[in-house]
Amino acid sequence: MNSPAISTGRPGSVIHEWHPEDLAFWARTGNRIANRNLAISIPALFLAFAVWMMFSAVAVNLPRVGFGFTTDQLFWLTALPGLSGATLRIFYSFVVPMFGGRRWTAIATASLLIPAVWLGIAVQDPSTPYWHFVVISVLCGLGGGNFASSMSNISFFYPKSQQGTALGMNAGLGNLGVSATQFVIPLVIVGAVFGPMAGGPQTTASGEALYLQNAGFIWVPFLVVCTLAAWFGMNDLHAARSSFQEQAVIFRRKHNWLMCWLYIGTFGSFIGFSAGFPMLIKTQFPGVDPLMYAFLGPLVGALSRSMGGWLSDRYGGAVLTFWVFALMIVAVFGVLHFLPGSAGGGNFVGFLACFMLLFVLSGIGNASTFRMIPVIFRTLHERSAEQMGEAGGTTALRQAGIESAAVIGFSSAIGAYGGFFIPKSYGTSIALTGGPALALYGFIIFYATCLVVTWWWYFRRGAEVPC
Repeated sequence: MNSPAISTGRPGSVIHEWHPEDLAFWARTGNRIANRNLAISIPALFLAFAVWMMFSAVAVNLPRVGFGFTTDQLFWLTALPGLSGATLRIFYSFVVPMFGGRRWTAIATASLLIPAVWLGIAVQDPSTPYWHFVVISVLCGLGGGNFASSMSNISFFYPKSQQGTALGMNAGLGNLGVSATQFVIPLVIVGAVFGPMAGGPQTTASGEALYLQNAGFIWVPFLVVCTLAAWFGMNDLHAARSSFQEQAVIFRRKHNWLMCWLYIGTFGSFIGFSAGFPMLIKTQFPGVDPLMYAFLGPLVGALSRSMGGWLSDRYGGAVLTFWVFALMIVAVFGVLHFLPGSAGGGNFVGFLACFMLLFVLSGIGNASTFRMIPVIFRTLHERSAEQMGEAGGTTALRQAGIESAAVIGFSSAIGAYGGFFIPKSYGTSIALTGGPALALYGFIIFYATCLVVTWWWYFRRGAEVPC
């Protein structure tokens, strides 16, 4: 336990031995190193979410500065980052054990400079063709992909008893980037934040000066700082190294697919509601300015994720997840009740309150499902290792860590498709029926299936893997 790699754990180095479940090791050096890596990971993930969701605040302003895009084209610009980010997460799920957490965090953070800078340049010329914005929108998905690798990396650093809190903090504070981009961009585009070096203003039809380039440029200095901090301040864990073949075993694990299903219900709801909330307000309550409320849902959802991690460590992930889905069903019925309809114009205060509850519950569920994953796979591998002796037990625990990290990353990829499908389901429902009720009833049915899955496999007495 006293190898130089363990005793130093210096920033930027490879740690060749890592035993977070060893209490003496954890108290002596593990806790300090893990917390330093988490402290750098959080702002990097925060910026990733901010870049991922840039178009949720940018698209509505493009027509104001002379871009003649149709409403459907603008909807696609807000939806494409969700689609590309979810797809990229599939690949990002497996890269940390192959490349190292420090290296990949630095590379992935630096890659976000591409869409941020390109957007800042593209918006300054109203003749910029639509396909440029489509490519930028797809590249914003790089930010969505970062979540899978970030969560996978942090899961290796902490003992099982603290993974819920650590992952909840990483994801919860990182998720604040969604709220930040919807809050910050409307503020920075009204003034010359960077002076003349960032370009002149664009003029709206009413004569207002907007600096829409700041929507991309505002993140650039922070991305540079976080890239350098990751490269020089984080660590690569040799114990976390594995090939794709070792990780790919999760595709044969039933519980991988079950947890993917549950994570669609939690994170898929969070990111999908975040992307679709402003447009839903605009279509259902035309007299309300959606930009005044758009950031609130992602804000409370992100903060509740950190709380959910702590609650999961204290009470268990399955019990929390079960009640999350039960209450989400109730909250969706509340949204339906307060929507405008044939009987009247609806009630915005009630609608907003029910949606805030949905955001809070989805945030808590994000943390509780991620708390369940390492417990599930550690339990399964401990059972298989009971007759294998000490050496077999060590191997089983290592494989449990590898599979847990891969499932965390892969389930985050599947869940992220909610960022695309939830806004599109609103649009489809409105096109077919004139309102979003059909989509909301679909959510209720889906949450009911999540409730049954959680109860049967993880929560009931005699469940296959209580967690």
